[in-house]
Amino acid sequence: MKIIKLLLLSAFVFFTTNSFSQTTTPSTFHGAEANLKSYKALFILDESDPHKMQMILHNIKNSLDDPRLNGKLQVELIAFGPGVKLYLKTSHMDTMLLPLVKRGVIFAECENTMKMAKLTPDQLWPFVSYVPSGNGEIIIRESQGWVGIHP
Repeated sequence: MKIIKLLLLSAFVFFTTNSFSQTTTPSTFHGAEANLKSYKALFILDESDPHKMQMILHNIKNSLDDPRLNGKLQVELIAFGPGVKLYLKTSHMDTMLLPLVKRGVIFAECENTMKMAKLTPDQLWPFVSYVPSGNGEIIIRESQGWVGIHP
């Protein structure tokens, strides 16, 4: 009886997999349609690795460049903990940040991190906004329907 069940399950998996691959091929699949009026993405940075910081900014740019989202996407990047390094003037990341500021990206920093690290706003870029807590921002934004992205 176990062998029959196993054979039936195998046949089901084979036929459903085969059926899907025949109807969805690379030539017929074009990705999701952006049929909503607007989209909101909250990018989350809690690391100080320079490669990770560059990658998240590149991901934001790619999202804004997606033709399906043209004029429909609002983006915020919340940094907290070690992620504050992205906004420090000494990081020299302004060359990557400023083009995104011009495109409307909101850059937010956690005030709890500022207090713990004994940082003052004059040490960060002037276009940075502040929120009471990074986790609070994530909770609120995701509850409002923003998509949280933590690459």
